Amino acid sequence: MTVDWRSKGFWQPEGSFESARNRAGIFDGGFTWPLMVVRRDAVETNIATMAEYCRRHGFDFAPHAKTTMAPALLEAQLRAGAWGMTVATPNQALVMRKLGIERVLIANQILDPTVLRWLASETAAGWQTWFQVDSLAGVEAAAATGGPLRILVELGHADGRTGVRDLDGLETVARAVAEAPGLELCGVTGYEGQLRVREDVDAYLDTLVAGVARLTAAGLLPPRPMVSAGGSAWFDRVADRLMGLEIPAQLILRSGASLTHDDGFYREKTPFVRVPDEGPLTAAVEIWAQVLSVPEPGLALAGMGKRDAPFDEGLPIPREIRHPDGTLTPATGVTVTKLNDHHTYLQVTGPTLTPGDLIRFGISHPCTAFDKWRSIPLVDDAHNVVDVLHTFF
Repeated sequence: MTVDWRSKGFWQPEGSFESARNRAGIFDGGFTWPLMVVRRDAVETNIATMAEYCRRHGFDFAPHAKTTMAPALLEAQLRAGAWGMTVATPNQALVMRKLGIERVLIANQILDPTVLRWLASETAAGWQTWFQVDSLAGVEAAAATGGPLRILVELGHADGRTGVRDLDGLETVARAVAEAPGLELCGVTGYEGQLRVREDVDAYLDTLVAGVARLTAAGLLPPRPMVSAGGSAWFDRVADRLMGLEIPAQLILRSGASLTHDDGFYREKTPFVRVPDEGPLTAAVEIWAQVLSVPEPGLALAGMGKRDAPFDEGLPIPREIRHPDGTLTPATGVTVTKLNDHHTYLQVTGPTLTPGDLIRFGISHPCTAFDKWRSIPLVDDAHNVVDVLHTFF
């Protein structure tokens, strides 16, 4: 894809950016601020860490593509042994199909008849795709296509997102799938990521295991069903509790944010805080923004805002200051207090900031960072650009 004046952060008034040829540094004049970059070595290390974790615990890995929707990063995960990819929406599934990804889990119920007919057609053509249902309405909508469609029934939990709320409902929906012509019931899925404490996570996952046992006893599941769970905050508990399954099953982990990790939400919530011998993961995303104004003592404004950085699971975290002469100092004593559309408010109690300084920010929650950038430099440790990532949101 062409990287030119249409790509935020790349300063290309004329012509286009050719990263593979010149290995440009992000401070050498071909970029402007703010600029989000991804550190190559950190991403590669995270991919290897999760691939090995899944092999060690007997899981297939179908990481959630919604985190980055960047083909180069998805391909890197597949090369490292990922079984397939997970998506959230039909449009994301379409992107995966166009990218040639062979196996895709759609972690949602699909009700749109146009999409369902397309999925049935692509399944008949040999594409391996599965989606979730949690209601009779979902089963009826899928069955109306005549199939073939592969289905996972979803178990939820109280005050959670989607998913049947109890085992009676799970069996009712599963039976409807099994009895519908053209539909293939392949297994059970769930999502524990919205639960906040370990006891609740374990209880939910134990219910998921009980649901698999119940559907097996009812003769509704295949001999080796798919059982899938796992966000990026509790996959250690998924690995532990799904060991309670008493039948052979294909276990599929879907953690997506593990690819880039972060300096905020997932730095605190990663399972490798609880099981450090199994990790770690490294924050791979950073945003560079320039100090625009220091209008009063203790306050500075940087040129970065809600259009550039995630803010739903915590504000950006100042890490380092790069002064105009190229010297670097820690950003100790600099705190983000709020974001506007294009401004970041900084409370300054430590170093002296002056207009023109650059600040390297870590982020919190990569899933709402990548969608703000269509082209993202992939950089080495010297911040030279080794590739450009393109996103498809």
